Amino acid sequence: MWQRIKLVLSNKTVMLRIAITLLIILVFKIASYIPIPLFNKEQLTTDFGSGFLSILNSYSGQALARFSVFSLGISPYITASIAVQLLQTVIPSLKEWNEQGEAGKQKSARLTRYLAIALAFAQALLLILGVGSPLQHGVRQSIWIYLYMALTVTAASAVTIWLADLITAKGVGNGTSIMIVTGMVTSLPIMYTTLSQKYLGSSFTWGNLGLFSIIVLLNIFILLAVIYVYVATRKIPIQYANRQGKTDSNIPLKINSAGVLPVIFASTLTSIPLTIVGLTSNSTSGTSTWINNIFNSQEPLGFILYMILIVIFSFFYTFMTVNPTQMADNLSKQDAYIPGIRPGEDTKNFIAKILFKITVIGTVFIAVLAALPIITSWIFGFTAAEASAISIGGTSLLIIVGVAVETTQQIEAAANKDQYTGLF
Repeated sequence: MWQRIKLVLSNKTVMLRIAITLLIILVFKIASYIPIPLFNKEQLTTDFGSGFLSILNSYSGQALARFSVFSLGISPYITASIAVQLLQTVIPSLKEWNEQGEAGKQKSARLTRYLAIALAFAQALLLILGVGSPLQHGVRQSIWIYLYMALTVTAASAVTIWLADLITAKGVGNGTSIMIVTGMVTSLPIMYTTLSQKYLGSSFTWGNLGLFSIIVLLNIFILLAVIYVYVATRKIPIQYANRQGKTDSNIPLKINSAGVLPVIFASTLTSIPLTIVGLTSNSTSGTSTWINNIFNSQEPLGFILYMILIVIFSFFYTFMTVNPTQMADNLSKQDAYIPGIRPGEDTKNFIAKILFKITVIGTVFIAVLAALPIITSWIFGFTAAEASAISIGGTSLLIIVGVAVETTQQIEAAANKDQYTGLF
């Protein structure tokens, strides 16, 4: 391990990319304190620490609670990414982009950005109108004022997307994931503060200390489990026709190729109807109660939907990124084959079968880890605000650890690549 750290520290290119990433994160965090112009925060009475807005607030690093211009964070881009990926499975013209290589990827990325800007404007206008739009003293209420405020928030969302792209191009790791983690890091202190106030506050007992310790150990288990799932692979041995004797070549398939993206997608998708209804209607109305029961993961029906979405997105993203047909074709072009399996259709079916089995294992594992904070809230009888903080904190821990492991692997790969390149 120390040799790996030494290798990274001695690589000037990698250290520069890490420094650029940290600088961009610092700029984003400082900018998240810029308030929306003409908005009087002192008149704001909406609670962003619990309920339907808590997920959006955690994505933005509590910028929503401050009603900053960066209140939406990277969430519109995540929503747009989900929409575009789903549309590519049903619209033939969009499906063709996947077969056009780099040009198709650029078209998908451009469509995602355009859709993200449109969603950001709609969410910003809905948010400003939904909280009652408390304006500063002397400012007249006008639709143009509200449009100006919404455009300001939309511009900040566009800047966030640009910063994420800048991290991907000039920094380390996936920029979108890094921006999500940047916001969600603030959810962990809130979770542990909520737990300590409940169990280690004025009503301190040895029993409460034991319950607090159990929950902390549960979080440590989640941390170790995510690391294990990320590094676990199923290796399929391959043999080259033009090479004699036994070789160690193989195709490594990750147990969970989708990573923590299914959890991010499921959390984002379920938060959208809750946010819309919560900002546009009375929370005690029949419609709000019905939608809250369906999409709130703290409710039985919402919990089941949350788990189903994680499973669907896990399989969808895995088979979208890992193509058994393409892998079988590449093996044929390289005069390679899987021992005991005929090239072509049989190889494709064999890889697809293995991929399906390991995806089942990885998906169940991630779904269980995502469910543990929610189940813990039920078992220990947390209030709505406490359950929201624990659930989001647990989900944040899952996402943060997953992104950290992925980024660490990319840093190490970049350091090794530069080392080998320098030999020639």
